[in-house]
Amino acid sequence: MTPEDEPKITSLARDRHSADAAQGLSIVVPLYNEAATLERLHARLIEVAQRLSATRALACEVVYVDDGSRDGTLAVARELPATALDVQVVSLSRNFGKEAALLAGLDHARRGALLFIDGDGQHPTSLIETLVGHWLNEDCDVVYTAKAHRANESLIRRAAVKAFYVLLNWGARPKIPEDAGDFRLLSPRAANALRQLPERNRFFKGLSSWIGFRQMRVDYEPEARAEGRSTWNMRRLIGLSIDGVTGFSVAPLRLATVIGTVLALVAFFYGLQIVYETLVYGTAVPGYPSLFVGVMVLGGVQLIMIGVVGEYIGKILAEIKGRPVYFVAEHEVKLNDAVKKSDARTAAE
Repeated sequence: MTPEDEPKITSLARDRHSADAAQGLSIVVPLYNEAATLERLHARLIEVAQRLSATRALACEVVYVDDGSRDGTLAVARELPATALDVQVVSLSRNFGKEAALLAGLDHARRGALLFIDGDGQHPTSLIETLVGHWLNEDCDVVYTAKAHRANESLIRRAAVKAFYVLLNWGARPKIPEDAGDFRLLSPRAANALRQLPERNRFFKGLSSWIGFRQMRVDYEPEARAEGRSTWNMRRLIGLSIDGVTGFSVAPLRLATVIGTVLALVAFFYGLQIVYETLVYGTAVPGYPSLFVGVMVLGGVQLIMIGVVGEYIGKILAEIKGRPVYFVAEHEVKLNDAVKKSDARTAAE
């Protein structure tokens, strides 16, 4: 590349950023039993949208996806005002899970860039402008956030998270960033790439890394939950971890091969030892206890490995069936109040 080409490339990048900004930003918020915190979160998003409109002329919308909530979340969402940004309320027919809710938001977003943020208020909305700045000023297509530390979590939980990412990234390409969350921004081309991925068993953190493009990490401190308690119990976290590992890594299958090889070698050398002791020292071959322990160990390992293979077969079965990831029961769109007033004024003139 010659020095004369650099201004042209800079100009092209600037034009692309201007076009991306003109498309606007869709903020996708999955909701499950968040009635107590939703109004407060919406007020914060309105403030962010007003600042983005004033400083960057960036039009915004928010897409609330109610994932079969059992409280008044849907009723609260219907009453939220469309001040400074458009409001979409997508109600799923039942609880399909967070990954399905994120996909529903991705499918219904009408703007160019996408920003995923949780509905519990723990993701700092003040960070949204920082993510937008990295997108527009530094040509980043995926700006993801990660917890700065896990000092407030137990040692067991930290060890489990570490083991999860080691297993997930064993042989994976590309590597999925450790401690990264769903709170992230995707440029229009990154969002379009994400829409092209056809699988139904989705793990958005992994998919966002897999699509490539220029990515940037931003560390943050999660805010304390203002109301209620998290719905992510240990069972759901384990389920999500299994989906992530089986969707992006063959490490469990490779681990099965390694364990099988090690046990076969142990059995082989143990057999050699028995033959040697019998022929040289005349030692009697161990009887029932050693046989019982050996059968139990091999049987347990085999059952575990059958379960691992079953997880992958289950994922294959779900993909072959081709069932929709979610169904929409209701969909409501409220346009920005300021835009409606402007349109009405123009019609009157």
